[in-house]
Amino acid sequence: MDLSIIVLSYKTKRLLRECLRSIRFANPQLRYEVVVVDNASGDGTPQMVREEFPEHVLIESSTNRGYAGGNNLGLAAAKGRHVMIMNPDIFVKDGALEKLVQYLDAHPDVGMVGAKLLSGDGSAQDSHYRFHELMTPVLRRTPLGRTTWGSRKIDSFLMKDTQPVDPTEVDWLLGGAFIARREAVAEVGLLDERFFLYFDDVDWCRRFWEKGWKVVYLPHVSLTHLHQRQSAEGDVFAVVTNPVTRIHIRSAVQYFRKYWRKPNPRTGEPIRL
Repeated sequence: MDLSIIVLSYKTKRLLRECLRSIRFANPQLRYEVVVVDNASGDGTPQMVREEFPEHVLIESSTNRGYAGGNNLGLAAAKGRHVMIMNPDIFVKDGALEKLVQYLDAHPDVGMVGAKLLSGDGSAQDSHYRFHELMTPVLRRTPLGRTTWGSRKIDSFLMKDTQPVDPTEVDWLLGGAFIARREAVAEVGLLDERFFLYFDDVDWCRRFWEKGWKVVYLPHVSLTHLHQRQSAEGDVFAVVTNPVTRIHIRSAVQYFRKYWRKPNPRTGEPIRL
């Protein structure tokens, strides 16, 4: 089997239905399977999948295991040579999955690839990044990010100084949709379940680089992403009112604790302010 597509759902039944329909309509010319993991949604998602998409593998978690834990259930069940983690707010375009798999097959030193993500209006989203500096989360949540210095730092994090048109090596890819080589996953290991939500994708990409596997962004391949950064609603004061923001900050603290004294595995540079 060429590709296992893992779609993790938590209270996203309507989006999941449209995501799975998009895969069906795209009809990828690959030997593939879809593994749907329901993270104890309690919204009728498993019944919908069984009735409308009986051809897919369905895994029902008895508890909400978070992003890493839920996707790890799918990774453990996957049978493909390559595995794709796809959020339920991703819609597949004709030929996109084939191109991603073809690139992996043609480049044995690449462990992970990601496509350009487009909003519903066709505008490009941020989906490939440099690793965080210590101030990155602060700059993105406070007025410091609107200063000349802060804006420059954020633009560097978002790779705004590059507009790649060809396949480009990047530090990390947004976890909403990327494909990893099973051989690399076997060496790197599964997602780190200490990250309940957020920074799990950053951590995984970093570990790919540490093991010598390249992470590559493919701007000539695109997927549609109906994305909303729930953790970014508001500013630093949202820590008090937004539980998703608090989870995001806890994950950031966990990430910096894990990697503070370790250099960037791609460039050799230390974590900076």
